[in-house]
Amino acid sequence: MRLELIAFLTIARRELRRIVRIWGQTLVPPAITMALYFIIFGKLIGERLGPVGGHSYIDFIVPGLVMMSVITNAYGNVSSSFFGAKFGRYVEEFMVAPLSPLTLLLGYLAGALLRGVLVGGLVLIVALFFTRLSIADLGVTLLALIAAALIFGLAGFINAIYAKKFDDISIIPTFVLTPLTYLGGVFYSVEMLPSPWRELSLVNPILYLVNAFRYGMLGTSDVSLGMAFLVMILGTLALGAMALALLHRGVGLRH
Repeated sequence: MRLELIAFLTIARRELRRIVRIWGQTLVPPAITMALYFIIFGKLIGERLGPVGGHSYIDFIVPGLVMMSVITNAYGNVSSSFFGAKFGRYVEEFMVAPLSPLTLLLGYLAGALLRGVLVGGLVLIVALFFTRLSIADLGVTLLALIAAALIFGLAGFINAIYAKKFDDISIIPTFVLTPLTYLGGVFYSVEMLPSPWRELSLVNPILYLVNAFRYGMLGTSDVSLGMAFLVMILGTLALGAMALALLHRGVGLRH
């Protein structure tokens, strides 16, 4: 147990050092990108739109932009870091060490959570330059943020396991993650959509993450909070089980 704890803390510390060491790539770009979103959508376009969900447009999109940053950065951190371990061949040291797959997975997820929280915090600081922030339910806000980082950290880990070259870790973010994020209610309420697009939006899991976080900050949501947490729990368990099964079998690692 003590060895497992040391291994976990070692991996987590290495991930934190990596995030801080290349802060110009991991922390600054999301803050700049979100500042542009606030300027263009929040100020220039938002001032020409009426309230959405009982809130000004810029207040409405703040939770969505924070969640979008957490999702993309948690995913990117694990996928690039673990694939880097495969590419550098030092993942083989993990495989021969007295280290359980769960400990290895948790170490990388700690990195995803750390980067997600850091980037989410930076985006909230940027948002303070454009609007006032409020937290309606701190517990729901934190749980939604943690769940998003874990779910997409797991997804990034699975992507890295299957990836055979660096291009493979950019396919999912480009063709799957980005469209689902933009269509996940970040910039609009699904109540504004006509049928059948409103019903089709409910299939998008990111919609539930965004709305849970929005409920935590603004006290409003397009979906049931219970359903949102059910989706988050099932997503975490399903992806976690898949990642552990792949590690146990050594898929993409031993052959």
